[in-house]
Amino acid sequence: MVRDITKDPIFLSQPSKPATEADRPVARDLLDTLAAHRDRCAGMAANMIGELKRIIVFEGEDGDPVLMYNPEILKKSEPYRAAEGCLSLQGLRQGERWKTIKVRFQDGAFKTRIKTYTGFTAQVIQHEIDHCNGVLI
Repeated sequence: MVRDITKDPIFLSQPSKPATEADRPVARDLLDTLAAHRDRCAGMAANMIGELKRIIVFEGEDGDPVLMYNPEILKKSEPYRAAEGCLSLQGLRQGERWKTIKVRFQDGAFKTRIKTYTGFTAQVIQHEIDHCNGVLI
């Protein structure tokens, strides 16, 4: 189900709780909502649809959506400054990002995975993990 985008900075500033298998419906709604906003959005976190759970989705390098439960950056390299927009917040904001990141997460089957991402995909993942941590970018 496509959900409304949360724009309340107080809500968005709260850290999210770990996701469990009981949160699969939230992940489905998050994927549906990302698909509905695909023309202007490359990724979303669950708090953007009103759920304080550590779930993110983003457009993968092949164009298919990628779902991550409980993502955590393990390693990062090559910092740079980036200006980013967000469906939940107006305008562009500057932030530090890393060109390459190694992420541990649980996939849609709740199997733990570790994968390295680079470039724009890495930037999107970092933005969404910031959302999970209550960081407004």
